[in-house]
Order: sequence, then structure tokens, then C-alpha cells
Amino acid sequence: MFPEPYPADTRFIADRMMGTLTRYLRFMGYDTISANGFSPGNVQEDTLLLELAKNEHRILLTRDHELARRGNALAVLVKEGDVLVQVQQLIDLGLVERRLLMSRCSLCNTVLREAREDEIRSAEYAPRDKNGFAFLWCERCKKLYWNGSHGQRLFERIQSGLGF
Repeated sequence: MFPEPYPADTRFIADRMMGTLTRYLRFMGYDTISANGFSPGNVQEDTLLLELAKNEHRILLTRDHELARRGNALAVLVKEGDVLVQVQQLIDLGLVERRLLMSRCSLCNTVLREAREDEIRSAEYAPRDKNGFAFLWCERCKKLYWNGSHGQRLFERIQSGLGF
């Protein structure tokens, strides 16, 4: 169904039912856009998703059997509801690698860059003791990320759920 091996820069588009998977794929470093970013109520949304998948060389991720059927080779029917099982399905299909890069904003998909000192200082939620942390910044959301306990728990969850 998919080329072997699938490129490391695989890009995805996810329907509205794939919000948590979208965030996990972004944390894993995959360019993943979501229908949740579109205006709600568009009766042509499925057609738009299929067009974007084709035009932008993305794999459509969906829990919708009919949409997956319409997408044919451009779509993956995500079979389970648990996000770790969903990620494992994509690994089994050879579409993603076992990794956690924290290189994309989990909210908007923008590539993160190293945070400047003033950006770190301005984030009220940043840790007081900044020693030992690497800080990243999303230009679009103005959100600060760092390699703290939340990232460690996410890595451990993915690791234990997927057998890293």
C-alpha cells in the first residue's frame, strides 16, 4: 500500500477525530495539520482534506471508514481509540519512526526554534531554576517549551506504550 521504506519526512493531515494523535505526531517531529484548524461546519470538509492530502503529499489519518475508502492510498483508517495504539499502528505501517523530537508546536505545528532569554523570562509558567533545561519557542503561538518533567513523562508514556 505505501512505498517501502516510507520517507522520514512523512507529512500528515488528520481529521477532527484525531486531535490527540495530531499532538503526539507533532511531538514526534512530524508535520501534521489538523482539520480542527479549519472553520467548523463546512459540508465539504472531507473533500478538502482529500484535496490537501493529494496536493501537499500528505497521508490522511481518519477514523471515518467512508473517508478512508475515498482516500484510498492517500488515507489510513486509524482503527483504535487509544493514542498509543494509534501511534503503534503508524509504526507498524512504516509511516513513522520511534522518536520524540519536540521540534514542532503541539498546538499549531510550527517548527520550534531555540528560545531567547527574554522569551524565557516572559513566560510566567517557565521553571524558576533554568539550569539544565533546553528551551524552545513557537513564533506563532508565543509558547515556550522545555525538556522538563512533562516532556519526560510523555517520553516515558510513549516508550512504555510502544516498547521503545
